[in-house]
Amino acid sequence: MNVSIIGAGPSGIEAANVLAKQGVAVTLFEKSSSALKNIADKAFLFPNFAAAADIVEIMNKKLLSQNITLKTDTDIVGLVREDNGGWKTVDSKGQSHYSDAVLLATGYTPFDAHRKEELGYGIYGGVVTSLEMEKMIRYDQVVNSLGERPKRVAFLQCVGSRDEKSGNHYCSKICCVTAVKQAIELKKRMPDTEVYVFYMDLRMWGQHFEELYRQSQQEYGVRYVRGRISEAAGTFDGRVQIKAEDTLMGLPLKMTTDLLVLMVGMEASEGTRCLAKATGICGDYGFAQTKDPHIDDCLTAQEGLFACGTCKRPMSINDAVNDGRAAALAILDMAK
Repeated sequence: MNVSIIGAGPSGIEAANVLAKQGVAVTLFEKSSSALKNIADKAFLFPNFAAAADIVEIMNKKLLSQNITLKTDTDIVGLVREDNGGWKTVDSKGQSHYSDAVLLATGYTPFDAHRKEELGYGIYGGVVTSLEMEKMIRYDQVVNSLGERPKRVAFLQCVGSRDEKSGNHYCSKICCVTAVKQAIELKKRMPDTEVYVFYMDLRMWGQHFEELYRQSQQEYGVRYVRGRISEAAGTFDGRVQIKAEDTLMGLPLKMTTDLLVLMVGMEASEGTRCLAKATGICGDYGFAQTKDPHIDDCLTAQEGLFACGTCKRPMSINDAVNDGRAAALAILDMAK
């Protein structure tokens, strides 16, 4: 049996690892120049603040199997079921690859903050995304638009998620706890910096996440404001003025901050949208749709075509890894 896996993120690699251990020949396609691109620039992972680089190293070692062939810089643009029940994948160079089964692990893409013009991303230097803040933390380069250590930082939740204007009504699941984690990291490095988190409501999904939120307040003095930021504008001294509302107090609010961090949500990647549409499994918001969210969540309506990880919906890394294992077991079950 041979399997094609499209996407070398945590779910795709974990699925490849499980299948390879069972003697299955796996071809893993990745459009980027290396695996795990969505983790590589991260600093630390919640809830235990494990170094992302360590997780990347562990995951990459799982690719060191004679049963796994990793093809980087290979963008799969076509997916067709053959008359014999197998599958043909076609890459952007026009080359065809054949396998008995295909696993979609095409992942997500971050919401483009430019679409929220009122928040000033790409206009004012002090407005950054959560991904950019992650890099700042990793490389210890947390500075404002003037290259100075910020005295005040504001985080804004739900940028591109739970937002009718952007067309995404769903929660991206990881943004709340990511803001809490990044706020703690900032306070560890700059104890005197004021840190604010603006939120609609905080969704601490996992074990230890609520404790992390509490720790950020009690030990690090992070301040939480219930309310959305409606507008951001630049100031003459390179800072950012924000307008918001404290919905608990019922009062309008103005604040000047050195950095405004936009917690961008997850959207279906271009590869997910393209291949899901081509195979008739395109679901809500462009994500891949599976047979059943409870029992058959890795199976699709197409026999021999499986899906795992964030190509289905927003997930944390540990959720994606576990989903990759589940997909591998579903593929092995098909082969019996």
